[in-house]
Amino acid sequence: MKFRIAVVDDESTVCVRLKDVLDGEGYMTETFQTGESFWARMNSFPFNIIFLDLALPDADGKEILIRVKERYEDTEVIIITGHGSIDSAIDAIKKGAYHYVAKPFKLEEIRVLAEGAREKILLRLENRRLRESAGEREFPKGFVGTSEAMQELFSTVKKVATVDCNVLLQGESGTGKELVAKSIHRLSPRKDSPFISFNCGGFTEELISNELFGHEKGAFTGATLTKIGLLESAAGGTVFLDEIGEMPLSMQVKLLRVLQEKHILRVGGTRPITLDIRVIAASNKDIKKACLEGAFREDLFYRLNVVTLQLPRLSQRKSDIPLLIAAFIQKYSRAFGKKVKRISPSALDILMHYNFPGNVRELENIIQRAIALTEGEVIGDEMLPDDLQKLEISMIDGNGLQTLEEVERQHIAVVLKKTGGNKNLASKILNLPRTTLWRKIRQHQIREDK
Repeated sequence: MKFRIAVVDDESTVCVRLKDVLDGEGYMTETFQTGESFWARMNSFPFNIIFLDLALPDADGKEILIRVKERYEDTEVIIITGHGSIDSAIDAIKKGAYHYVAKPFKLEEIRVLAEGAREKILLRLENRRLRESAGEREFPKGFVGTSEAMQELFSTVKKVATVDCNVLLQGESGTGKELVAKSIHRLSPRKDSPFISFNCGGFTEELISNELFGHEKGAFTGATLTKIGLLESAAGGTVFLDEIGEMPLSMQVKLLRVLQEKHILRVGGTRPITLDIRVIAASNKDIKKACLEGAFREDLFYRLNVVTLQLPRLSQRKSDIPLLIAAFIQKYSRAFGKKVKRISPSALDILMHYNFPGNVRELENIIQRAIALTEGEVIGDEMLPDDLQKLEISMIDGNGLQTLEEVERQHIAVVLKKTGGNKNLASKILNLPRTTLWRKIRQHQIREDK
């Protein structure tokens, strides 16, 4: 794809310099010294990228920017400004400009900005193509994604589902482990039997035993009735044990015995009850590493680890973000009775450059919140969390200044160090909600050593 670039600046020397460097990079470049001459060409043969001076003799650069973004969704605008007009350039970015460059600029800056704008446009076009083709593909129910990582996962899920063996799912929180477990069950011969889910984290051995195995009447004080446990109630179906790495070691012994012998005893019971279940376990920890550290039984690991699926982080499948956003918009617009239909290109760009420490669950929460706040049909930048909006504008003016993101990272690290890692105190000093501080620590990969 041959990209067309317009340089709109009333200084002829600027036009000549930019045309020389951009033509040398393989772009088709045209120059204009007035807004009128630019519009005459733009309306007949639109440009992909525009280098735009805010101060033109016959037009307001910001008005040109706004008109371009309204009419040409796939065109990116880079603002040309003087050092005294940096605030105006930043305001232009908020109105949809891709970035800005300050005079006097370095030619390498121009190359970098042009390539960045080009990549953004190509990414948008590719995402649009993927959205259009997504309806032609068959995915397990609930799955969204056309990335290579997700295609591999889909393929493995379909294969594993038909084999009646235990499965271990590994992945960070928010990557969709329960969704994968439900898909395996739904595609398996056990699909017409129950799918039972249980979270092993934060419970004592006694509570886990009672929930999984049930109890007989009179087994302990208050046991006035016989209770059927989750394993028994899942007869013929699938049991999903989430956060298996949090299960107490003493309880792991009991679970191992159940998997080996295929029967259970209710608490207080003497009659073995035969089980016909499939177990899918999940953890956000490295279970193999936990075995080496003595925190997880190795024999139980091998019982569960007949097949292991590693779920990708959202940062490893960023091309799926537009599809996920579209699915969440549809879901929550319907749930909230809203008319939201899409997300703005600039808001999408912010999310595409965010690392999502909370993975898909965090993206879903961001879109859910945005839809709750949006009155119109489009989710704009202003509907995203404040900390994400602030990270969009970086200071590139050719003088080696740090980006706002880097300044923010260093400041948070200093405050955490001064407070000895006390996040409550740090959040008060930084005037940030604790949840936002947590997100920034994860995003910037700030070490929390005291």
